[in-house]
Amino acid sequence: MKFFSPSTAEDGVGLDPTLADSLDHDQHNDTGGVPLDHTEKGRWERIWPTLACGAGLFSDGYLNSVIGQVNTILVQIYGNRYKNSSAQQNVASLAFAGTVIGQLFFGWLSDHYSRKWSLMISTCILIVFAALCAGAYGYHGNVNGLFAALAAYRFLIGIGIGGEYPAGSVACAESTGELKAGHRNRYFILFTNVQIDLGFVLANLVPMILVLIFTEDHLRATWRVTLALGVLPPLSLFYLRLKLKEPEEFNRETMKDTRTPWLLVIKFYWFRLLIVSLIWFIYDFSAYSFSIYSSAWLALILGKSSPLWKTFAWNTLVNAFYLPGAIGGAFLSDWIGPRKALAIGVCLQGLVGFLMAGLYSHLNTPAHVAGFVVVYGIFLSLGEAGPGDNIGLVASKTCSTAIRGQYYAIAAAMGKIGAFVGTYIFPIIQNHAPGGADSVRGGQDPFFVSSSLCLFSAFLAIFFLPHIGQDTITLEDIKFREYLESNGWDTRQMGIKKHRVVSTSTADGGGAKDVSV
Repeated sequence: MKFFSPSTAEDGVGLDPTLADSLDHDQHNDTGGVPLDHTEKGRWERIWPTLACGAGLFSDGYLNSVIGQVNTILVQIYGNRYKNSSAQQNVASLAFAGTVIGQLFFGWLSDHYSRKWSLMISTCILIVFAALCAGAYGYHGNVNGLFAALAAYRFLIGIGIGGEYPAGSVACAESTGELKAGHRNRYFILFTNVQIDLGFVLANLVPMILVLIFTEDHLRATWRVTLALGVLPPLSLFYLRLKLKEPEEFNRETMKDTRTPWLLVIKFYWFRLLIVSLIWFIYDFSAYSFSIYSSAWLALILGKSSPLWKTFAWNTLVNAFYLPGAIGGAFLSDWIGPRKALAIGVCLQGLVGFLMAGLYSHLNTPAHVAGFVVVYGIFLSLGEAGPGDNIGLVASKTCSTAIRGQYYAIAAAMGKIGAFVGTYIFPIIQNHAPGGADSVRGGQDPFFVSSSLCLFSAFLAIFFLPHIGQDTITLEDIKFREYLESNGWDTRQMGIKKHRVVSTSTADGGGAKDVSV
């Protein structure tokens, strides 16, 4: 039995010959003797499955972010009736709870049922409950009933958003196998993380435009139309997703028709999953404190009497800073690999965070707002080029296809939990800083903590994550099959019947062989 070390070269270079032969044969399965990336398909035919699977995360960016603007509008409309009620917090926190539940449930469903139909179910949930959020209404016009309905629909839409992570991202990663080697990581990132960031931008741009159209005298129309437009992204993908076929990797490696050997799975992957989950937890945990600076300089620029549209306009600019790093990082991930791109990006972000914290007393003044904007923009871009772009890629490519949905779901859920924990921890750090939350130390301390965690994440990525090459998904499946067979588990049970293989293990004296059932 042979295993790959973290330094295994890409595309089979430097592999044990028997494993390279196994990889070559495996790539030829079910495609008429032609490797997946050499099938007779046009460019659009190769790209659209990746687009259809991954681009649903635009809904995550838009629907999760837009509720902040809707909350601002509802406070203006209903004043203390909304601001002092539990609804304002519930609308955001219940969506978070729904997202975690959705991630875990759809992670299991995508492994044990279907990648395609898991996607279809999450898409339908997004369409239905995005529409219901826009039309939320209390019984006989009761305002408290409106708030309760909106909170309930947000919880259910959170389940749909959570489903996009394991079902969409995992299928997107597997679909990249048909793309040209050397371009696979960038397309995964362009159709996943970049879509989330575009959602963030439009979640601020759309309400800004609607406020200008309807004016501040008709904010009820503004918030409802803003939420109603959230129906369009999943609706636009519905037809493409309906045409999807199950990824070839899933067809060959799924354990949907047999019992998953969980003890062996845990023994093989527990440490790697722990590292990936920890990095994701730290990234989302730290993201809360990074938003503090945004609020500080926006308050300096706008003042207390600023019109609502201008607030949304500046927030649009802030979120636009994500895009250069996200797009540039997509190409960087192909050039140097996701592990190094993540480590370099998060390390540089941590260093810039220390710089911003050290200069906080100078940057947090009207005279230096322009310099603050530039540094903050670099800071955000580095975050996206590093962990923002690559943590989902790492989670989707560092395990076997058979358990990829659940593996990814656990890591993503840990990220959301990290964000939730951060919302409670950082105010405590600020309040216990010398001088209190409004002092210079109150602004600095959260960034010292977060930047330290950034450097710790870089350390974890460099020393504990495996190498991730262009064919890592296929190679990981081979390693996992060999491990199962070395422990006496019959891998002939894997895959749907017409795609099953006898073995991919060199222990059997040969590569994979197709069988007809």
